[in-house]
Amino acid sequence: MSPATARLPEPAPAPRDEDQRVTFHGVTWWQYEFMLAVRGESAVPRMSYLKGELELMSPSRSHERIKTTIARILEHWSMRHDRPFNGFGSWTLKDQPAERGAEPDECYVLSDDGEPERPDIAIEVNWSSGGIDKLEIYRGLGVREVWMWEHDQISVYALKADAYVRLERSELLPEIDVVRLAELATEPNQRIAARAFVGE
Repeated sequence: MSPATARLPEPAPAPRDEDQRVTFHGVTWWQYEFMLAVRGESAVPRMSYLKGELELMSPSRSHERIKTTIARILEHWSMRHDRPFNGFGSWTLKDQPAERGAEPDECYVLSDDGEPERPDIAIEVNWSSGGIDKLEIYRGLGVREVWMWEHDQISVYALKADAYVRLERSELLPEIDVVRLAELATEPNQRIAARAFVGE
């Protein structure tokens, strides 16, 4: 084959970026607290603890983009509708007697209470499979609703009588169209996504 007709091979598709996880077993509460102290104020790794199981997770770029897009959409919506909607990011939630600890992707308090004990809504992006059962952690922490993004869908779980029940939409924010929110969560331009959600 002459140089003029030679063809380069097709490039391989870019690998899907994945969250990086490692899980430790038989971890005491003191060891969990020690790991939190060693990490300090750094945003990563995020830590989840459930009765001796400790997961360290470094989110991928895609994971971080999706959670930030969801946050920007919800915060823009709350500003447009003048609703109490205070964000606490990856607030470290923990309860020693329940042997549970979590750091949500985003979390919100739907009041202007200056010293809340826990968020009303925790948002989790399940970009990569596996990991500790986050709903079981949040159940023990008493978080009223958990919104989970996974495979381009958002599932809303409400805490009822010590168990989470999946709902079609939030009871705390029934005005939020979670189907539309999930559609816009992967929009590359976060400003466009936020404006589109409120109909601007």
